[in-house]
Amino acid sequence: MFEAADFRDPKEFRRILGHVPTAVSVITALSEKGEPIGMVVGTFTSVSLDPPLVGFFPDRKSRTWSAIKMAGHFCANILAADQARLCRQIASGEGDRFAGVEYSISTHGLPVIANALASIECRIHSVNDAGDHYFVLGEVLGMEAVHATDPLLFFCGRYGGFSGLV
Repeated sequence: MFEAADFRDPKEFRRILGHVPTAVSVITALSEKGEPIGMVVGTFTSVSLDPPLVGFFPDRKSRTWSAIKMAGHFCANILAADQARLCRQIASGEGDRFAGVEYSISTHGLPVIANALASIECRIHSVNDAGDHYFVLGEVLGMEAVHATDPLLFFCGRYGGFSGLV
């Protein structure tokens, strides 16, 4: 018999929604000091074709998000399956998150992570309240798909790849 989960319990809410696989992206920008900053998100999405808009949902408590917001621009780097170690390093929040990470600075002045599946450079269009997160809309300034390989996915608390089409 089906028993509904208690959606008011944050742990249960997270457990159930963990069954929705998401692509993993690193949102990057340059700090006021000109250093690369980045945060890992599993919520990056296409929003509109006309005008071209994308979005993601940073946590309200994120200091990295505050710095990206101040920059006014960001790059969404869609990670490949073989970039799980890079993902964990940037997500850790410890030390220099970009130590040993290969990246270049784009014509829009944004860090583009080498060997990511794609990079989407944006100007912050709007920031809206979304509970304990914000919903950030980005106006696309440029984009590039570097190579086609398996994406890095997050599913049920674990990282993995894509096993192919059915």
